[in-house]
Amino acid sequence: MAAAIALLAAGPSGLGDGAVAEAKETARAKSKKTKNYECRPQSPQKFLKRRNFVEKGMLNPKKHARAVRYLIEHYGHVETDETRRLNPESAFSQATTVQFMGLPLSIHEKIAPALHCVEKRIRATCSSKSRRYTPRAVGGFRTANSYRGAEISNHLLGIAIDIDPERNPCCGCVDPWPTSPLCHEKKRTAYERTALTRCWIKAFERYGFDWLGHDDLEDTMHFEFLGNPDRIKKK
Repeated sequence: MAAAIALLAAGPSGLGDGAVAEAKETARAKSKKTKNYECRPQSPQKFLKRRNFVEKGMLNPKKHARAVRYLIEHYGHVETDETRRLNPESAFSQATTVQFMGLPLSIHEKIAPALHCVEKRIRATCSSKSRRYTPRAVGGFRTANSYRGAEISNHLLGIAIDIDPERNPCCGCVDPWPTSPLCHEKKRTAYERTALTRCWIKAFERYGFDWLGHDDLEDTMHFEFLGNPDRIKKK
């Protein structure tokens, strides 16, 4: 597993070209309509959270390897020999294009139902002035790793979503993100630095997404599905 991590670390450092949350989709992405169904509320799995295997900037290789193995086995390989040994199907081959709050978004097909339920929850509970938020740009799948060192971006798996990076900064990332004026107001919390409302954040968290505003990175644009993909829909 260490070899897999080393291979995946070859991507650009920090947030690379795909970090600007864009709505560009590839010709390989599949498109399908989302059905009307209910989702089972669930929390992100603790062992998959970045702050479980990265503490004070130090990566715990054993904990990280466990998380990587789970994600590759459930979502597919990321074009390296080591991850292909864990899963012969690529994550990107399972991409689907969905509409999220009126914007096109390329994500892994397994998490499309959870995102549908997030949007449904937002529309039902976040319509008042203090809870409302209108996204301008969203981004999902990437083909280049956007972490430095041995970490792996969940954008490679299609389970991470960025919303409006210009309005929701990542104060712990590399330049140009920490240059945002919001990142220099040290007394403010991540909730106060982001334009996203708590109602939106709670809607994502209700259905298994982790908000990296809670992480040392304070990546307030970023949500990633860390729930159990086999337990999304209510039966």
